[in-house]
Amino acid sequence: MTPPPPAATMDKPKNKAASSTSKRKAGSTVEAKRAKTKKTPKGKTPRAATEDRHILYQNAVQAVDTEIDFVDDTFKELRGRRASIIREDFCGTANTSCEFIRRRPTNRAIGVDLDKPTLDWGLEHNAGKLKPAARKRLTLLQENVLTVNTEPVDCVLAMNFSYFIFTERAVMRQYFESVRASLAPGGIFFLDCFGGYDAFRELTEPRDIEEGNYTYIWDQHSYDPITGKATCKIHFKFPDGSKMKDAFIYHWRLWTLPEIREILTEAGFKRVTVYWEGTEEDTGEGDGNFEPADEGTADPGWICYITAEP
Repeated sequence: MTPPPPAATMDKPKNKAASSTSKRKAGSTVEAKRAKTKKTPKGKTPRAATEDRHILYQNAVQAVDTEIDFVDDTFKELRGRRASIIREDFCGTANTSCEFIRRRPTNRAIGVDLDKPTLDWGLEHNAGKLKPAARKRLTLLQENVLTVNTEPVDCVLAMNFSYFIFTERAVMRQYFESVRASLAPGGIFFLDCFGGYDAFRELTEPRDIEEGNYTYIWDQHSYDPITGKATCKIHFKFPDGSKMKDAFIYHWRLWTLPEIREILTEAGFKRVTVYWEGTEEDTGEGDGNFEPADEGTADPGWICYITAEP
């Protein structure tokens, strides 16, 4: 999907894609790094021409088990029961929806995305790995998250900063209002957010991926401090010297946590909670544990979860 489709969807960085760790120490950002590579031998097809960008993305970035762990545990803690039906907005390849379906034989998931080729890929490669009975519990809709109409759900997920595609406050509020209206009684809206002072810098951050033997490159390509709009990209580089440039491109607005909380409240959510990540004492980096918090720390880079309850 290059460039990204209009209005609300694309494969996007998952969980820890904005940095190699979800929380960074000052000075830890890598702005320039050359991987040791060899030139592709003559007559041999470069790896970049044969690799599937969705597989590369899922291996490098997605952590759907961790994401669903958080949703499952938090929903049970707040509601005293497990969620049984979720809607994954901006679902892309529906990897997260498939993970939710695998958890329990009664679970159902609805995935919403505008891009048909990506949905089709997900049906073949992710839903295709589900058992036939489980596959029937997955519904994928090629629709706009602003206007989609589904049955009431226990949870709506807008993860991986995907909703940053809405760059106008009025449109963001419209989206949040539509989510609130789609929740069943007791339903919860789950989001995530990233920030920190490195988020507003133009930089590249490579990370070697052992599974598959390649390098994932997060590229904060441009940022406009007046509009808050940013362009971020994902590239992949291989040991043979070939590179899959602009595998994914994102045109976002870098929203801040106070803005998101305010708009959620304006959209009718009565309780908005930020789940802040703890810190490893020996490294000063994120420990992967997210707890409710009223205050955060001024880290160079951070990722948090948000819950919104009507």
